Amino acid sequence: MSSARRLYDLFDDADTLTVVCHNNPDPDCLSSALALGRIAAAAGIDERRILYSGQISHQQNRAFVNLLDLDLQPFDPATIRDRPDGSLLAFVDHAIPGENNEVPAGTPVDVVIDHHPAEEIDAHFVDHREAIGATATILVEYVVELDVTVDTTLATALSFAIRRETLGFLRGATPAEYEAVLSLYDLTDRDLLRRLSTPAVSGATVDAIADAIHNRIVRGATLVTHVGHTNERDALPQAADYLATLEGVETAVVFGIVDAAVQLSARSTDSRVHIGNALSAAFDDVGSAGGHREMGGGEIPLGLFADYELDDEVFLGIVERVINRRLAAALGLDPDDGPDAD
Repeated sequence: MSSARRLYDLFDDADTLTVVCHNNPDPDCLSSALALGRIAAAAGIDERRILYSGQISHQQNRAFVNLLDLDLQPFDPATIRDRPDGSLLAFVDHAIPGENNEVPAGTPVDVVIDHHPAEEIDAHFVDHREAIGATATILVEYVVELDVTVDTTLATALSFAIRRETLGFLRGATPAEYEAVLSLYDLTDRDLLRRLSTPAVSGATVDAIADAIHNRIVRGATLVTHVGHTNERDALPQAADYLATLEGVETAVVFGIVDAAVQLSARSTDSRVHIGNALSAAFDDVGSAGGHREMGGGEIPLGLFADYELDDEVFLGIVERVINRRLAAALGLDPDDGPDAD
């Protein structure tokens, strides 16, 4: 039996579906959640909800939610804790309770559909394909096979998500991504697709990217930089995307202090580097980090630096030194050749 049919059969015996997005959800996660809800509706599940935690702050993600009029609810632990019998819990675009989500570790999960690297996934239904370019691609496969009704909103959401997740089919795209978008072509609103692709950028985001450009340090083909303290978390991946195109740069890592954590975003086109594994090696003992060969990210709680009672400028310097030392070790750089040198 195919994965799509097994999922449909699981839904056929359920009364409600709760889909939990990862923290600060992006179009791949959001469109996958929307598609999973449509499959559940086709299987007869009338009560469905999509929950998210963190913020939808990236201007493209905000445009995605607003222009497509997605019905999202802030994450509430009680929704997970007090689920009645016959209620299913699903993760899309992430896999492990307590990792990049607010679901308590150890919570039983019924459905996991994901393309990110992960180990020890435990759920009744798991479709985990690291080789695929986007989780949305898997959901397109499902709706096509199950003959689920696809309207313009769903088609545009999935098409845009695949395009965005693969950076216009230039990063991690497989034939499956092209086939998925082609299958949605006639239903996709191309004017809406253009509007989603070119949202307005806030001045604060531009300032954060400017800080990343100004603070960059290049060692060989590796660039490391920071944006200092910022509320613009989503400026980090945008800065990483941009700085990875700098001539001579094959790996770019951008970090910044957001609320009570150091956030990191990285990109690499260096065939010798698996940036997700490098970030995991550098920071998994003090936070959470990982990703694919060409893109990754991480979060380090500021508790790592709790012993330092210093003003902001000195504190930032210490954070920069620690981050650079760990990245140097993970990426095989000379630790004494950079801003953290003695």
